Amino acid sequence: MPDRAEKSKILYKAPMHWSDEGVIISARPHGESSVIVELLTRDHGRHLGLVRGGRSRLQRPVLQPGNLVRAEWRARLDEHLGNFAIEGISLRAAELMETRASVFGLTWLSALLRLLPERDPHPALYETLGVVLEHLPDPEIGPALMVRFELAMLSELGFGLDLTECVATGARTDLIYVSPKSARAVSADAGAPYAERLLPLPPFLISSSPNAHPQPQDIVSGFRLTGYFLARDIYEQRGVAVPDARAAYIAAAALPIASTHPVR
Repeated sequence: MPDRAEKSKILYKAPMHWSDEGVIISARPHGESSVIVELLTRDHGRHLGLVRGGRSRLQRPVLQPGNLVRAEWRARLDEHLGNFAIEGISLRAAELMETRASVFGLTWLSALLRLLPERDPHPALYETLGVVLEHLPDPEIGPALMVRFELAMLSELGFGLDLTECVATGARTDLIYVSPKSARAVSADAGAPYAERLLPLPPFLISSSPNAHPQPQDIVSGFRLTGYFLARDIYEQRGVAVPDARAAYIAAAALPIASTHPVR
């Protein structure tokens, strides 16, 4: 039988504590003066915590969606909500509020990030998010990066598209379609007889250069492609519609797309 000291060690658990960099996804009031903050952190994934005094004049500008912060989280047990102590690193929320496109884009990004399971690290997605937020207000770059982010979200959620080779022939060149059934690329020759039933694959999604500047029609095709798989594989499986923020962002970015289900 364990003695009293051993029993104390078994019963006692040291307080949980970590420090990490993160992007604020949302902040909602809690009680009279506190705020529950939701972050996407680099090493601890999507994580919530309570910021005491978060509604104060000094804290409000820091706790805005889109801001990059340094967060310190403490809790007695890992399963508890815990408390955040947060300091600003890059307060870009004000810039993100300057255009309709970036406002709706930030809302859509936040909705996408809430699809991630809590406390599950996604370091590559975190880095991608930083790039998207940095360029979101730029009408020349932001929409293409948003398409890439949607593609990355599909991959992180287990529904990634295979755009490396033709599903029918194994060819790695002249890939211009995606099969809506297999979510794999199709070459021009193999897809020609079925072109009306395939989704266009814009070249910038298979380019090795992240700074490629696609034509507007390529971006439209990109949103059509990712929208189809987001609707079918993510939102319909959960029994909900794609959030309106996506269509609002696309419209604000002057990229009208009629439907998230373009292929039947």
